[in-house]
Amino acid sequence: EELVDRFQAGEVPVFLLSLKAAGTGLNLTRAGHVVHFDRWWNPAVEEQATDRAYRIGQTQPVQVHRIIAEGTVEDRIAEMLEAKRALADAVLGSGESALTELTDRELADLVSLRRPG
Repeated sequence: EELVDRFQAGEVPVFLLSLKAAGTGLNLTRAGHVVHFDRWWNPAVEEQATDRAYRIGQTQPVQVHRIIAEGTVEDRIAEMLEAKRALADAVLGSGESALTELTDRELADLVSLRRPG
């Protein structure tokens, strides 16, 4: 709590956290930039960490950066996260109509079981 208070007071210019620590209800409204350098399989984990800067009391725009090197594991994770976000938006964002707009193949892919790997 003391470190958060020092950051919020402007005593330190940078506050480094892991994704998991950053998603634990902290209020970091002094942050103008959020940099994700360790990707997570679940897009909600990254969104929750980003939301630490988007809290009541935020008075400035916040820029979100993701460090991804092309052709790496992080690049593949980024592709998977984007696919998960798109699927969630299609199903949850549009409600039942999204399911009726999926092709038969997309619907089968949505509910099919896959081997890991």
